[in-house]
Formats: sequence, C-alpha cells, structure tokens
Amino acid sequence: MDGNGRWAARRRRPRQVGHRMGARAVRRVVEAAPALGIDILSLYAFSADNWRRPPDEVAALMDLFRNYVEREADRCRRNGVALRVIGRRDRLPPDLVRAITAAEVATAAGDRLTLRIAVDYSGRDAICRAAARLADGTPPSHDAFGALVARVDHSPPVPPVDLLIRTGGERRLSDFLLWECAYAELYFVDTAWPDFTGADLQRAVADFAGRERRFGGIAAPASWRPLSIA
Repeated sequence: MDGNGRWAARRRRPRQVGHRMGARAVRRVVEAAPALGIDILSLYAFSADNWRRPPDEVAALMDLFRNYVEREADRCRRNGVALRVIGRRDRLPPDLVRAITAAEVATAAGDRLTLRIAVDYSGRDAICRAAARLADGTPPSHDAFGALVARVDHSPPVPPVDLLIRTGGERRLSDFLLWECAYAELYFVDTAWPDFTGADLQRAVADFAGRERRFGGIAAPASWRPLSIA
C-alpha cells in the first residue's frame, strides 16, 4: 500500500490525509477481492523500518490502525472476512494490541477471504526469528519452515504468495513476505494506493492469469485455484 504520503503531498495536504484515504482504498479492494478468486489478501501497512518516521506521523498511523480494526471488525464478520494482523506486537501500543485481538476473535469464522494486514512487519526479521526456534539444527522442509515463519508473526500457515502488487511507482519488495514471495509474480503500477480501486485489482489479476508459471520446471497447463495476493 505505497504512495499515501506522496498522494497527499501532490495535493498539498498533510501526510495523515493520505493515510486516511489509503484506509478507504483498503475497503474497496477487500470488497472486490472475493469475486476475483482471491482467497488471501495481504496488505503491507507499516514496516519495521517505518518506526524511523516522525513521531507524530507514527502516532497518527497507530491511531488509524486501531480505528480501522475496531470499525471494520463487524463489517468483516458480516461479509465472511477473517481479519488477521501479522508482524511484531511487543512494540505496538497496548490499546492497538487489544483491538487486534478482539477483531481477530470476532472474525475468525470468516471463510470468503482472509485479510492479513502487516503492522511492524519485516520479512528478514520473521525469517531470523523462525530460524532461532530451530532446536536441533536439522534443516526443515520448506513447508515446515514456512509454517514456522508464519507462526512467529501470529499467522496460521498460508500458501505462498501468487501475485505481489506494488503501487506508487516503486519497483522493489521492501522486506515484505520474502519467504512467501519466492515464486510470486510481480506487478508494478504507478497508481498511488489511495487511488487504487477494485478495477485496478481486476486488471492485475487478469495480467497474472496471462502469465506462464514454471517454478523452475517446464510449462504445464494452468489450473484454477484461489489466489494469494500481496
């Protein structure tokens, strides 16, 4: 979800306005995702490196996250969306952690879409913390280690990411879901996140559908399955 601050700057508005508009874009994309065959939608809201931002912006973001999970939990429950927050929680404000826990419990039965929002998240940190939990030094399988990477960030095991979408004109991963994105298809758009719509998501999925995925082997007939999008 990149480009909130630049979206606001181009309009000579405070950066916090861009973040609030970005929250509205989340609702649009979540509402569009199930009809496009998306089973898991992972959104990068706040990286571990974002703590370097000005304290007033960080505080505003934490309030925005808390308001979002409190406000959207019932909507998610009614629409079959299971909300989960991945990333570290020991550095988050206690009221935000309480709101996250309550929202996860309230939406746990959702079976139309799993919405994962990454807050205080670092892909490298997740891999390092997972490696530290290996007891006897025996190399685990990819699936077993992937499940461990998920658990350290408060997530049940999830399938690898199929499609990673980067908004705002950037062309990098920025430490997001590094393990899960090993074979993800990458899709870059110049559109800033506050302007991203369900139609933009549909175009990204259509582009993905036209790609040939070989996973190191040879081309095989495509088979439909629910998608994991980040």
